[in-house]
Formats: sequence, C-alpha cells, structure tokens
Amino acid sequence: MAAKRGPTFRRRELGKELRRLREKVGLTIEEAVAGLGFSETKLGRVETGHNSLPRIEDLVKLLDRYGVEDLDDREALLTLNRDSLSRDPWLPYRDVMPSGMPMYVGLEADAREIRAWQPMYVFGLFQTENYVRSLFMTGKPVEETTTAFVENNVRLRMERKHLITRADGPLMLRVILDESALRRVIGGVDVMREQYEEIERLAARDNVVVQILPQRLVTYRADINFALLDFDAPVDSVVQSDIPGSISVTDKPSDVWKYNQRFDSMRDEALAPSATAGFLHQLAREIE
Repeated sequence: MAAKRGPTFRRRELGKELRRLREKVGLTIEEAVAGLGFSETKLGRVETGHNSLPRIEDLVKLLDRYGVEDLDDREALLTLNRDSLSRDPWLPYRDVMPSGMPMYVGLEADAREIRAWQPMYVFGLFQTENYVRSLFMTGKPVEETTTAFVENNVRLRMERKHLITRADGPLMLRVILDESALRRVIGGVDVMREQYEEIERLAARDNVVVQILPQRLVTYRADINFALLDFDAPVDSVVQSDIPGSISVTDKPSDVWKYNQRFDSMRDEALAPSATAGFLHQLAREIE
C-alpha cells in the first residue's frame, strides 16, 4: 500500500530539504533571504513546516541562491510545494488549537504507528465525547470557556478518532496509561464508566494495544505525556511532547532516541495488554 502523504507532511518535507540546501551552501537564514523580498521569519516557518509555504517565484529564487541547477531536482521541489497547497481537514479548528498542534494533527494523520504515554488524562484518541466535553469545561474557568470553543474541540477530537477505525490502513496504536489518569474523575462517575468501556472496546482491535502502569509499581514514569510517530520508510520518526501553552514536535535523532528509551522502559514495567480489560472492570466497580 502506498504511503499516505498529507499537506502537513509535504510542507514538513519541503522545509527540511530547503534547510538542508541552505546549510549545504553555508548560508544563514538572514543571508538566504537578503534581497529576495520576504522575511527571515517567513523562511524560518517554511523550514520548520509550520503551515507556511513560499510563493513559487520565491522558491525559484531560493533554489537559484542555493545553486540547485538539476532540472529534475528543481521540479521535484516545485511539485512538492504545489502539492502542499491542499486544504488541511483540521483547518476549521485552527483557532481552538494550541501552538504546534496543527502540525501534530497533520502528521498524526500520515503516521503508520503511534506509541504514546499519558500520565494525566485518558489518551486523546481514546476519549469519548462526554469525557472531552467535561475535560474542556473543567480545564479553564467558566468565564474563559465558550460553548463554541468546547464543541469545536469535541468535534476535532472525534474526527481524529476515525484514524483508528479507517478502512484504508488504520493507525497502529500502542498506548501506556498511568492508573492515576484513569482514576482522575472527569465529568462524574457515569462519564468515567463510559470512558472505561470505550478504552476496552478500542483495545480489542487488532491495531490497538493498551497497557496500564499501576500506581503500586515503584518504577520510572516520564513526567510529561508524549507520543512517538512512526511513518513508512524512509521517513524519520518524530516525537511530540507537551510544554506549557504549546505542543512540541521534533525529529531530532537524540530526542527521538531518548523518548524511545523512556517508552520501552515503561512498557516493560506496565501490565500485560491482556490485563487491561480486567483492570478497567475493577476501576468501574471502585469509582464513586
């Protein structure tokens, strides 16, 4: 099956190649844009794939400055730029996303597999409508939360869940949940019991593995949630992690290696996937 390549993915690949070409000729961003009619900020955003594209005429000027003379190489980059103009499906929800989230959501749609750790709340793609709604209603003071803001976040989360069940190559998921995330009552007892049932339902799928890290275990726990996204070769993996007020996404090899080690350490200590359903049933009985 051919690898999926959405507009976010293509923008990121274009940016990486332009950064590589600039560094190959030894230019800073300031030197690269000098006299070309667009800003250092614009080129910086293009190179990092943050929903920004150069105009065709600006891209041609950059390729000239970088000494790209091979016609096939030039056409490949111009085609990548044109293909990146496609409308992202998440665009209507951009205003309710934190910084960095649009890029992550775009890459998430192109990923082959995601490995995630969630210590605070139920993993996003597992959340029910009632859980999401309650989470956003209680996450901020009432005066800072509008009905439109909450409902747009609910719709976005539900649309993203289709990645798990899509007919054309469903997303492979391996998720580790901390027991404390499952015991944190969001929206009341009924909402939590419904949420436990949803996790069990998804965990029964062939493309989903869920493990729980019990509170009684004295073992390593990463202090922030993160997700490792793997793509069809030869594309590099990326890691997403939460930082205050925004989402960080990087493919820096040392960071990807570090989070791989962290995930593997917690995976090895967590309960076996076969124990997940029984653990959720026990939580449903205990919750008050």
